[in-house]
Amino acid sequence: MRAMIMDALAEPLEVREVDAPTAPVGGVVVEVHATGLCKSDWHAWVGHDDVALPHVPGHELAGVIVEAGEGVRRWSVGDRVTVPFVMGCGACEWCLDGNAQVCPQQRQPGFTQWGSFAERVVLTAADTNAVRIPDGVSFEAAAALGCRFATAYRALTGRARVQAGEWVTVVGAGGVGLSAVMIAAALGARVIAVDRTPAALDAARRLGAEHTVVADGSDVPTAVHEITGGSHVSVDAVGSPQTARDAVLSLRRRGRHVQIGLLPTADGMTSMPMARVIAWELDLLGSHGMAAVDYPEMLSLIESGTLRPQELIERTVGLEEAATLLPGMDSASPAGMTMIDPRRA
Repeated sequence: MRAMIMDALAEPLEVREVDAPTAPVGGVVVEVHATGLCKSDWHAWVGHDDVALPHVPGHELAGVIVEAGEGVRRWSVGDRVTVPFVMGCGACEWCLDGNAQVCPQQRQPGFTQWGSFAERVVLTAADTNAVRIPDGVSFEAAAALGCRFATAYRALTGRARVQAGEWVTVVGAGGVGLSAVMIAAALGARVIAVDRTPAALDAARRLGAEHTVVADGSDVPTAVHEITGGSHVSVDAVGSPQTARDAVLSLRRRGRHVQIGLLPTADGMTSMPMARVIAWELDLLGSHGMAAVDYPEMLSLIESGTLRPQELIERTVGLEEAATLLPGMDSASPAGMTMIDPRRA
């Protein structure tokens, strides 16, 4: 099969032929029809994640099962599936409790194993992790769910428990931020989007943001407080000390902050305005994807047209073009998602 190969950290990527995978016990092989290019892939490429080289990135995917391993009960060749970017083991107490997204033995395509920037990819513990794609949902829309959209959905519904009429401030209007804007608006919240680029803010307004704030070095929390009196919920969809701080300080008293953007630092610690957190009794919440058992509710909203992740897709490219785009993802400011079709020449 053709795959995008990472032979060294932070070095050019090469698309070449490699051996196709076979299905492990309990797992399946999926022919990839769509896979998203995400900043998390850049984190792996630059070395923020511990990956074994040579490596194939890619963790947001949708496709068709072409091989099912011994012991797989729920799936057959020809089934259309997607998968959360965190795959649980299927046997531990967290998986059995429906929280595979925090499984201690979790596997992640594109990080702990070869990922979806290839014509085929392996999904382990398929009976726990694979998600059936409804007939009315495209491969591209399903692939858009795998990391950014599903993470934003659970962050707002399962973690922050956003209510209609609440103010939600989303810092960062890339793929995950725009997903959060769309979902919050669909929940009936009043949304403020914060970003440094006009195109991203234009996209946020189209997807339901009531107000936008340009992050041009000005005081973002003050701007948010002037509009809202303080947001009920804030989301950092970027992952930097500045964006996390801006999001937390945008909250009103007893507000809830959800950290979605990754915050890699040398010592694993990130400064947060804890004096404000204590004095105003703020909630700081982490959100790490969404388990497969929680997908049906979200997929039903997509089938009905209430949520439209396909509108977040800015462009579709092949593996070769994606290999040139991935190294620049730390500085790129796309107003939406880039989707990859590995079958495209």
